[in-house]
Amino acid sequence: MKPRIRLLSAHEHALDTLDNVLTLPNDADPLAHALEIASAARVELHFPAFTDGRAFSQAWLVRRRLGFRGDLRATGDVLADQLLQMERTGFTSAVLQAGVERAEAERQLERFASFYQADVLRDAPWRGGAGN
Repeated sequence: MKPRIRLLSAHEHALDTLDNVLTLPNDADPLAHALEIASAARVELHFPAFTDGRAFSQAWLVRRRLGFRGDLRATGDVLADQLLQMERTGFTSAVLQAGVERAEAERQLERFASFYQADVLRDAPWRGGAGN
């Protein structure tokens, strides 16, 4: 079974201290911070509102373009129904918004067994015939 995104409460996040954590606002260009990202133990990307998905694009850039292998953490307005997409774009941990129950978040992660589309970790499982 593949590793799942690690779910944390705000309290657990506060206790999870590491040296060399880089926190980027959701309007920052990760490519402009490539050197800082390369030396970070954890990169935190912020969702200021559930309707603002720029951190999904940042996560993809951090994982695919910059090759970051450390903990990529989602903070801010993190809701259960966003977790699967967070995992697919490269997040390895997420701080759940107050009021989001861990059991509900875990159920959301189990909703879909597989995908036709590729994600940051896996190529698409099915490719069409010749010319596709």
